[in-house]
Amino acid sequence: MRALVVEDDRDVAALIERGLQEALFAVDKAGDGETGLHLACSAQYDVIVLDLMLPKCDGLSVLRAMRGRGITTPVICLTARDAIDDRVRGLNAGADDYLVKPFSFVELLARVRAVLRRGPTQIDNPIVVGDLAVDVIAHTVERAGQKIELTAREFSLLEYLARHAGEVVSRTMILERIWDMNHDPQTNVVDVHINRLRRKVDSNFDAPLIRTVRGTGYVLQAG
Repeated sequence: MRALVVEDDRDVAALIERGLQEALFAVDKAGDGETGLHLACSAQYDVIVLDLMLPKCDGLSVLRAMRGRGITTPVICLTARDAIDDRVRGLNAGADDYLVKPFSFVELLARVRAVLRRGPTQIDNPIVVGDLAVDVIAHTVERAGQKIELTAREFSLLEYLARHAGEVVSRTMILERIWDMNHDPQTNVVDVHINRLRRKVDSNFDAPLIRTVRGTGYVLQAG
């Protein structure tokens, strides 16, 4: 999962970033509306956390511009204002949810998960590929009834492959979805993590699920 946080308060942005990363999100940040709009329009995100009081371009203008360009990514708006009119304007501009500052990160995370559950990308849980089951809510993995322990990054990588089971995904696609925008495109970090994942998911079983498509990328496929 990949999230964009558009927030000019560095402390608040850092709090949200840290919490989402602990919840297995790759996180990009923007400190003003112009940068936030540029990122929202140039990359694919699963959710956007958008402050309404931003420099250069306010959050409502960012939200209207996004929706006007056909971007349907779920957006949770943050604001210090608690007036009903402000909330109505945000929802009418295309927000999926609204949270008033100060807020608990636990509540924000619950709202993020709620908009993702009801969004267009909702899928069956667990995701089953052959004898592999990936539970995206409990963050657990089993193959042929055996539990497999994964690191947070390994789980995110396997979840992404499982969501695109049968599809070839490139190293660039994986980097953009599992790592943030500051990744080095020349790094071999994807290959390293794929190899670690193979040792845990494939090594002790009869048929490999993770396959390399030479010169293209990887595919998770049964049979």
